[in-house]
Parts: sequence; structure tokens; C-alpha cells
Amino acid sequence: MSQAGTPPVIGIIGGSGIYDIDGLKNTNWVDVRTPYGPPSDQLLTGTYADQNVVFLPRHGRGHKLSPSDLNYRANIYALKSLGVTEILSLSACGSFKEELPPGTFVLVDQFIDRTFARKKSFFGEGFVAHVSVAHPTCGRLSADLESAIRELEILFQRGGTYLAMEGPQFSTLAESNLYRSWGCDVIGMTNMPEVKLAREAEMCFATVAMVTDYDCWHPDHDAVTVEQVIQTLLLNADQARALVKAVIPMLAKRSETCSQGCHTALDNSIITAPEARDPEKVNILGPLVTRVLSK
Repeated sequence: MSQAGTPPVIGIIGGSGIYDIDGLKNTNWVDVRTPYGPPSDQLLTGTYADQNVVFLPRHGRGHKLSPSDLNYRANIYALKSLGVTEILSLSACGSFKEELPPGTFVLVDQFIDRTFARKKSFFGEGFVAHVSVAHPTCGRLSADLESAIRELEILFQRGGTYLAMEGPQFSTLAESNLYRSWGCDVIGMTNMPEVKLAREAEMCFATVAMVTDYDCWHPDHDAVTVEQVIQTLLLNADQARALVKAVIPMLAKRSETCSQGCHTALDNSIITAPEARDPEKVNILGPLVTRVLSK
């Protein structure tokens, strides 16, 4: 739970190129069963600077799962069941803007969800809830990430809109130009419904979108080689690991419930009357609703 006084447990979801986190102590890869099926992989638990950390390789070690094949509900449920209270999501992405070249980190604060083949909520028939995702990422986490990025002198932008596409294919040129006309900053395939599910699970969530290339709108797109993209991906991954190590001690200082409301998102979201709630559904939701139902 994330009640006042509950110590933070930092969850890290590693995207393309990030399949482990070095420097953790007391490490253990653990199997986590969920009512939604298996998560992408075992989860790595450990400590860094005496702070409890849980790491999940989003695509599985070795990158075995495509964005459309990920079990997003199982991933978020598994993190919640291990006590995670705040999530750092690390994601490779394409850029829609000349001023966001490869190697730039974008601290995303808005999303446009264009995915269509994914389960997007823990709630539904028998237990209905509607959480607000007007401001989907946690400003507190993003502020700490900004401080750490500045210390590391990584090229970055604070704020930006992430267009989440279904994939696994990349955009057509027409789609890329459409998304640019909407004012989007970056494009990726994995942060939806991740951020929505994290909000339902009452966890803080921040996205670090790491630019690997310009999307196909760019006139020089065809000149970019796979080798160049991979080189940028690996450099981004190294910088992301350094960022995680720099920001964990900052996040460890939280002593109260998140001031942004992330940890209490369900307080005014459950709409099904107590006598109408399906007991089986309540049982399945388990740790996701324990705090709000015990009030």
C-alpha cells in the first residue's frame, strides 16, 4: 500500500536495450504469479543505496516479446504485489521534432493513445472504476528525474507528448506527418496502457522516453542505418542506468503519501456500490484495492 509513512519501493521498467540494472545488492530474480497471467519475465529485487528496488525487463531478457504481445496488466500487478509505490518507465522512442535529436531524453507528461489490441483496465464488469489520467505522469518523480539528468549533463526536454501506437510495425509516412501535425513530440509502442494501469494501481509513474531516431517524417530518415540506431540505443541504455542510480536516492526521501495524488487515485473513482460488487472480482483485484476498501 502507499499510505502515509509507507517507505517507497522503486519499480523500474526497462525498455529496449535495458534488460538488467547493475549495481544492485541482495539481488534475486523472483517468479510472480498474477490473476492476469505471467508478466514479461521474472522480476529482479534488490537494494541500491539501502533503497528497495524492483526491476522488470519489459520485453523479457533477450527481448522476446513485442509491444503488442506484452501482458501489461500482469506486469503492473506483479510490481504492485511486490510493494512497488513508484515506477520509472524507460522507453526507446522516435522523435517528431528536429530539436529532439537521437540521444535526447524526454520527460513525458502527456500521451495520445492510439493502441487498440490491449487490455487497458483492471476494472470492468462486477467492479467498475474510472480513474483520472488528465495528468498521467507524476510531476514529483519528473522533477527528481530532471535534477538527476541535469547533474549527469544528459540532453533532455522536460515535458512532451508521447504518441502510443500499436505496432509492431513502424508508422507510415502519412501517419508520421499526421502525428506531427497534432503537436506530438515522440512516438513509442509501450507506455500505453502502462501509465493508465499504474494510475489504477495507485502508483506514481514517470516516463523517460529515450530518442533513438527521427521517425520516417524526417528527410534524412532513409540515410539512417540499423547500426546507427543500435549504437544510439546502447548509449541511451548506459545513460539510463546512470540516471536510475542518480535518482533513486532522491526518490528514497519521500516520507508521506504522494502530494500529486497518485497514491490515492481510487478514492473517488470506484462507482460500483458495495452490495453490487462481484466478490470474485474484488478478490482478483487483491492488492490493487486493499487500501481503498479498508477505509
